[in-house]
Amino acid sequence: MDNKIKMKLAITISSCLAVISILLANRYRKQRKRKQNLSSCYLKSEAKPQHNFKRVLANNSYAPFKHLKLDDSCSDLHPYESEIKALLEKPQVEFEFFNGSMDMEMSDKYVWVDDESKLKELVEVLSKERVFAVDTEQHSLHSFLGFTALIQISTREEDYLVDTIALHDIMRILSPVFADPNICKVFHGADNDVIWLQRDFHIYVVNLFDTAKACDVLSKPQRSLAYLLETYCGVTTNKFYQREDWRQRPFPIDMVEYARMDAHYLLYIAHCLVSELKLQKNDNSASENSACLDDKYYFVFEAYRRSNVLCLQLFTKELEASPGQSAASSIISRHVNDHKSSTNYTRFQELVRRLCSWRDLMARMHDESLKYVLSDSAIVALAENVPLTATDICNTISQADIDTDLLNSTSNPRFPSSVVLSHLDDFEYLFQDEINNLDEMFQLILKKHLGPNGSCPFSLYNYGLLSKSNDFKVSKRLVTKENGYKFSRQVARKASRELFVQKFSCKSPVYHNCRIYANDGRLLCYCDRRKLEWYLQRDLAKLVDEDPPAIILLFEPKGRPEDEGNDFYIQSKKNICVGCGEGNHYLRYRIIPSCYRIHFPEHLKSHRSHDIVLVCVDCHEKAHSSAEKYKKKVASEFGIPLFVHKVVNSVEDQDVSGSSASVMKLGDGGVSPLELRTAAMALIRHGPRMPPKRREELKEVVKKYYGGRDISEEDLENALLVGMSPHERRRLRKKRGMSLNSRNLVSDKEFDSPDKALTTDMEDGSEFNNNETETENTSILDPDVVGSSAKQNGYIGPSGNEGVFATCSSKLSLLGHGPHGKQVVDFLLKEHGEDGIREFCQRWRQVFVEAIHPRFLPAGWDVTHRI
Repeated sequence: MDNKIKMKLAITISSCLAVISILLANRYRKQRKRKQNLSSCYLKSEAKPQHNFKRVLANNSYAPFKHLKLDDSCSDLHPYESEIKALLEKPQVEFEFFNGSMDMEMSDKYVWVDDESKLKELVEVLSKERVFAVDTEQHSLHSFLGFTALIQISTREEDYLVDTIALHDIMRILSPVFADPNICKVFHGADNDVIWLQRDFHIYVVNLFDTAKACDVLSKPQRSLAYLLETYCGVTTNKFYQREDWRQRPFPIDMVEYARMDAHYLLYIAHCLVSELKLQKNDNSASENSACLDDKYYFVFEAYRRSNVLCLQLFTKELEASPGQSAASSIISRHVNDHKSSTNYTRFQELVRRLCSWRDLMARMHDESLKYVLSDSAIVALAENVPLTATDICNTISQADIDTDLLNSTSNPRFPSSVVLSHLDDFEYLFQDEINNLDEMFQLILKKHLGPNGSCPFSLYNYGLLSKSNDFKVSKRLVTKENGYKFSRQVARKASRELFVQKFSCKSPVYHNCRIYANDGRLLCYCDRRKLEWYLQRDLAKLVDEDPPAIILLFEPKGRPEDEGNDFYIQSKKNICVGCGEGNHYLRYRIIPSCYRIHFPEHLKSHRSHDIVLVCVDCHEKAHSSAEKYKKKVASEFGIPLFVHKVVNSVEDQDVSGSSASVMKLGDGGVSPLELRTAAMALIRHGPRMPPKRREELKEVVKKYYGGRDISEEDLENALLVGMSPHERRRLRKKRGMSLNSRNLVSDKEFDSPDKALTTDMEDGSEFNNNETETENTSILDPDVVGSSAKQNGYIGPSGNEGVFATCSSKLSLLGHGPHGKQVVDFLLKEHGEDGIREFCQRWRQVFVEAIHPRFLPAGWDVTHRI
């Protein structure tokens, strides 16, 4: 009986323990899940418009801002200082802001500028104007430094709204017209607009008329734009929209109307103000020494002078010795009377400094404003109450913000920001007593959130926080002696790698492993969905399977896999790195460098993907480095330099070609193509502002190309294009923001003309669609015009003594490895035929194998593969 009782008791206890274990396990899993959710950064699921920008001039690092540098002068100087000072000495007032009568009813017509072609059309319009009005709309709540979300431009005839979010990376196209001293730009209150344009786009305003400065000269009772609109135009405006979220697209009708209004009436207002300035009486007219001042333009000149002084401003970042130091000092000084007598005053000060430092770092890391991350009132409340649980922390922040809003008579209570909610576990660390060094705390948090295994994603805005160039010198400091972690070059390198992966790795699977069958049911190849759809849309095949998709052709194919003697193309392939098996990211890699492959005979490269594989960033770096070394070996072996060293113009040398200016000579007596176009670009852009000695040095470089004769502006533009491929020319035109002189350029039709040497590399058994024109150099030297003094195989010898004349056609590129690749391939074909090309490919495959020792190559891939 006792044994039965004992057994029942044991069973009961065991059951209770099991239930308790299950409950504890469930609770642990829930806590762990909740903690994971809290520590997961919101940026991983919430997209921000500025994260789509590819060109960010002002990031959130502690490094100073770099201004546009026009020449070798110090970058701290204003690039257009001389032009602005010339305007200060002699303002240009001989043009009219407005002519005719002003229709105070604003029509519904305006131009929305959101693509490159429209932006270039706008530049063309503005370049013909003598004056235009400008205003900008900023977004600052969800950005650390803020960014320009919209630019409004008005001429006498038209209103333009420029979508600077869509066009952010190419906004410098507007630079020339804003920097033109012969065109007056009318702003109202331009103090901030001038530096915002510098910060975001390297746009510098030269020749400015600020209607707010004109109000100051006229001693107006108010200087706001709303006052001027109501006084001169009878129009009322609602400044509530100034605080709207200008990132949203599309805009509501009310926001469009408000945006247009700020610039639409500005030219008329400027006209009215200038008319009043001309009527002002100069009190200095009684003095004989001021005879030059008592004309009607005296006060106009003064308004212009005050306006153009604003143009000399330069954007700078506010850098501190320690993150958040100035904010902490301000908060402590405002609350010194409340806490000075308290025994915890020292503790309060320390917590305020920690929270301000954390807020500064989080704002930079997430590209948010300080006030969005954590308000000053919330910092004070946290430092006073020191809440320990997540719920108490959130309640403390919310109540502090609500109290502040009520005190300020606002009804817009805020709650803990997404930054706080994503990183609540940081506060447990911030409230510890053991922290003695703010720098140490800063680096620990930086490592936790933005290190190699950090919880927050990298972006162009926060990547610089890990850079060794930061004034804060994060890269040279130890985090703790215990873990020995150092933010050194290795960390910056890992950060750079992460950013590279995000930007350049394939964004979707490359291999879809769709199947194509012949009409007799035999497998022909694997391919991607797009190729399957191509056949189906043209009724050339029918779908026979859906997962994974497969089609059967309704016609007899030209060839079969067995014709190749290789089963590479009838194997499914995995979306992983062929070197190490990495599957989270990968890039396409061409085993045979494009500078050679582009010049292969068509049948040896078309529809061939055997030598295009997937690799991760690390394996790509190893393979690329090895390939570059082997290129040098090939160059030495064949005696063909990787680059064209010298070029000279032979326009007048009729004995050479007997024809036009399209002939140039390659040899010793010239100049490097890259050096030539660099000198030409500098002279075109900055020639008049250069020191005379430097200008003459660059002119001598260009003269070498033209045989020593004097050069003209047209010669400089021609020199700028020497040796450039069509793709490079298009990029140059895009970068300069305007078309070069049309008589010096190949027509767009010629740019876009098809060329058999530039075929798309689509493999019957692959999913690749690789445009060779975007890899290296796509242009060739014309073998038909190679001079008789060249070597027998038609290349330039290493000594360069032999002069080789080459047609400077639209397909010629001398700025990379294109000529080298062409000459190597021509030599192989001439001396060894197609077998020489096959053996050359095998050599490159061996280089690739020895570089990364691939373990995951597709079945059928072979170094000795015959094309």
